[in-house]
Amino acid sequence: MAVPRTYVSKIENEKATPTLSSLERLARALEVTVPDLLSGGEHNRQEEIRELAQDQFIADILPFLGQLNPMQMSSIVAQVRDLTLRPRRTA
Repeated sequence: MAVPRTYVSKIENEKATPTLSSLERLARALEVTVPDLLSGGEHNRQEEIRELAQDQFIADILPFLGQLNPMQMSSIVAQVRDLTLRPRRTA
């Protein structure tokens, strides 16, 4: 964003109000639009959930998520995150 980290921290802690240009730079840095940034990204989050639920693996485990303890949930989330960041190599 080309601003001091302390400024970003103040914005996050509601101790400073960002200017429109700061919001635009922040949105660009986060690869979202300013409206999405201001709305908390809820719309995008719902779209991501919908897209994820179309994946067969995710669809298969969704019914069981409520039965997992926090440690199991953390493990599943970490593994799914790892798979999305580093897709499996095909031979």
